Amino acid sequence: MAESYEVVPVAHVVGGRAEPTDDYWGGTRSIIRVDGERFTPDAVKGLDDFSHLEVVFRFHLTDPADLNTGARRPRDNPDWPEVGIFGHRNMRRLNWLGVSRCRLIYIDGLDLHVEDLDAVDGTPVLDVKPWFAVMGPRGDVREPTWPSTMLADYYAMPGER
Repeated sequence: MAESYEVVPVAHVVGGRAEPTDDYWGGTRSIIRVDGERFTPDAVKGLDDFSHLEVVFRFHLTDPADLNTGARRPRDNPDWPEVGIFGHRNMRRLNWLGVSRCRLIYIDGLDLHVEDLDAVDGTPVLDVKPWFAVMGPRGDVREPTWPSTMLADYYAMPGER
């Protein structure tokens, strides 16, 4: 069952945050700079008709030794239940893949200016997709209470509380 794939970034994050943090990503502005040696501006044609993007990226700053494939408490909070690796959305992933939805502010050539992207400066971007509302969750959404408690300040503005 073990397969491997080579994935080449299509872009890199420029600006925004230098280090990942648990909270206060609100208002963070950065650029997704599409690789100009492989793509022309035609690659992003029509993307400016969308308000939001879905971005797949690699957690390139993750320490491979900081991986637990079993269950652990989110943010090591003793008040929250133990959850297996697939019940978390943090950077401690087996393949170091992250998915984020952000607001597209504007496009300048191959620079996608975005807000609320929770990836840091230098992050390799593996794919960029427009957000289609129809592709969002179908039916009722169910989740335990700890994620909304844990992430109450995730998209708050820095210094806000």
